[in-house]
Amino acid sequence: MSTRILDRVMAGVDDVPRLPSTAATSPQYDQVARELHTELIESLDLAQVRTRPRLELEPRLRASLAETIAGRSLPITAAERARVVDDVIDEVLGLGPLEQLLRDDANTDILVNGRDTVYVERNGRLFRTDVRFRDDQHLINVIERIVNAVGRRIDESTPMVDARLADGSRFNAIIPPLALDGPVVSIRRFGVVPLAAADLVASGSIPGPIMELLSACVGAKLNVLISGGTGTGKTTLLNVLSSFVPGGERIITVEDAAELKLQQPHVVRLETRPPNLEGRGEVTMRDLVRNALRMRPDRIIVGEIRGSEAIDMLQAMNTGHEGSLGTIHANSPRHALRRLETLVGLGLGNIPGPSIREMIGDALDLVVQVHRMQDGVRRLVSVTEVAGMEQGVTVTQELFQFHQTRVDKDGRVHGTFRATGVRPDFAAKLEAHGHPLSPEILMFEQEV
Repeated sequence: MSTRILDRVMAGVDDVPRLPSTAATSPQYDQVARELHTELIESLDLAQVRTRPRLELEPRLRASLAETIAGRSLPITAAERARVVDDVIDEVLGLGPLEQLLRDDANTDILVNGRDTVYVERNGRLFRTDVRFRDDQHLINVIERIVNAVGRRIDESTPMVDARLADGSRFNAIIPPLALDGPVVSIRRFGVVPLAAADLVASGSIPGPIMELLSACVGAKLNVLISGGTGTGKTTLLNVLSSFVPGGERIITVEDAAELKLQQPHVVRLETRPPNLEGRGEVTMRDLVRNALRMRPDRIIVGEIRGSEAIDMLQAMNTGHEGSLGTIHANSPRHALRRLETLVGLGLGNIPGPSIREMIGDALDLVVQVHRMQDGVRRLVSVTEVAGMEQGVTVTQELFQFHQTRVDKDGRVHGTFRATGVRPDFAAKLEAHGHPLSPEILMFEQEV
C-alpha cells in the first residue's frame, strides 16, 4: 500500500463527526445524579410508578427534585442543577440516557456500541454523541426495562432480543458473552408522520414522472417487489407505494415488526410473534401470510420477504391476489430474483429451479431497486420489469436507471435519472385501468 493511500486510510480511522456536546462535564456530576436517583427511588412505590402514565407522575417528581436540589449545597454548576433533574426523571420514568436521543426526531438510528460509545444516524450520516452509561450494568438495566415491558427476557441463556418500543421503533439488543465488548443496542426509528410521495420527489429520491408511473402500476394491480440493502429506504418506499392503493380495497399487512403506517380506512395489520420463555407459541411470517389468504384480502403487503413465506406470497400473486407488494434484501434486481428463488427453493426442496423461476416470472411484474448513496441520500436507482421466463431463465428489462456522474466538494452525489427507451409489456394493463403510458415517459431524463 502506498504512503499516500495509507495516509488517507489512517486519516479516516477516527473521522466520524460528533454532535455538539450537551452533557455536563464536571467530575462531581455523575455522583450527584446517582445519589439523587437512589434517594428518589427509595421514596417511591415502584409498583405504582410502573402502572401510572409519565404525564401524570413527571410534574410531581420534577417539583420534588427541584425542591430537594434547592435546599442543598451541591458541588455542581447552575446549568448542571437544571440538567440533573431531567436526567433523574429519565432514569426513573424513561430509558435513562437514551431518552434525550429518542426525543430528537432527526435521529433515525440510535446505535449503542457499549456503555460509553453511542452513535446516531441523521440524514443518512453517522455521528458520535457524548451520551454514555455509568457502566455495563446500567446499560443492561435499561435493556431489561425495555424487554420486560413487552414480555421478553434477556440474560446469558437468551443473550439476543428483538422488540418494539411504544412509538413503533425497532429495538435489538445483544449482551455478553456474545457481545465481547459489552452490551450492544440498535434502535431503528420511524417518523411520527410518515413520508409522502411528494417528500421523496422533493428530496430528489425519485423524480416526479417515475413516481407517477409507480402510482399507476399500484393502481393497475401490478405485483411490485422493492429491493435494497439495509437502511436504503425500502420500508419508506413501501409505505409510499401502499398509499396509492384505492381506499375501497381491503389491505392486509404482514410484518415481522409493525412499521407500515397506511392511511386507508380498511387495513388489517398482522405481526409475527416470537416464542415464549418455554420456546412455544411462535407465529411466523409464513403462518401469517397463509392466514391472510383466508381473510378475503384485496391486497397483501409483506413488510420483508426473508424466508419460506416467499412461497405463499408468490402463490397468492399467481392465484388472483394481484397488486401485492413486498420488500427484499438485495443489491440489484437480478440479485433480488435470485434471492427469491433461493428462499422458495429452501421451502420447496423437491421443485426444480426452472419451475421456481417460472413461478417468479408469472407472479412478479416489477422490481424497484433503492440504494443509499455515499452522501446518505436514499435514492431509487432502477425500475425493472419482470417479463416472464424464456429457456429456463427469468426475463427482465430495465425501464429506468440512475447513473451517478460525480461527487461535489460538499460530498453530495449527482447523477442522471433516465429512461432506457424500453416499452414495458404491462403498458396494456395500465391503459386498461385508465393509466395510459405517455410516449414522453419513455424518453425521460433528469439530472440531480
